[in-house]
Amino acid sequence: MSTPVITRRQLNERHHKAALGVFLVIVLAHWAEHIVQAIQIYALGWPIPEARGVLGLPFPWLVTSEWMHYGYALVMLVGLILLRPGFTGRSRTWWTIALAIQFWHHIEHLLLLLQAITGTHLAGRPVPTSIIQLVIPRVELHLFYNAVVFVPMVVAMLLHRRPREAERSVMRCGCALGAA
Repeated sequence: MSTPVITRRQLNERHHKAALGVFLVIVLAHWAEHIVQAIQIYALGWPIPEARGVLGLPFPWLVTSEWMHYGYALVMLVGLILLRPGFTGRSRTWWTIALAIQFWHHIEHLLLLLQAITGTHLAGRPVPTSIIQLVIPRVELHLFYNAVVFVPMVVAMLLHRRPREAERSVMRCGCALGAA
């Protein structure tokens, strides 16, 4: 017996609402990690190497693994790409903004991963360093990146749930409030 495969078209039509829900849970879980890490640093006064979020406390290698960070950036990028066709009008514009920012965030993580693999670090730094990290420390930079991807993503989802009539008429999913 074969496992049913959901096509990209089905993902953006019949399964769009559920897929967006799953994607949002993944994004919120990642946000929680960064927020807990920020609390550990700024509210509890922990040194940055000890402030590992929730999962990083029992699994410290997660925080130092560029593979894990790159993997999450890639999951975000793929999710934003795969779910984009389901959006229309204003919501598609906002989703595309989130996608563009995440594409850059992904490039930064790819740069970090390549440095970790090769042992050659940007600007002679002792650790892998992204381009913007030359100006903004890593913890703050990732809070910023997550915010500037998350905000347009949420705006897109809200507009998608409450489309204008013209947008609703071309939607192929059941995400709109009051949709069957």
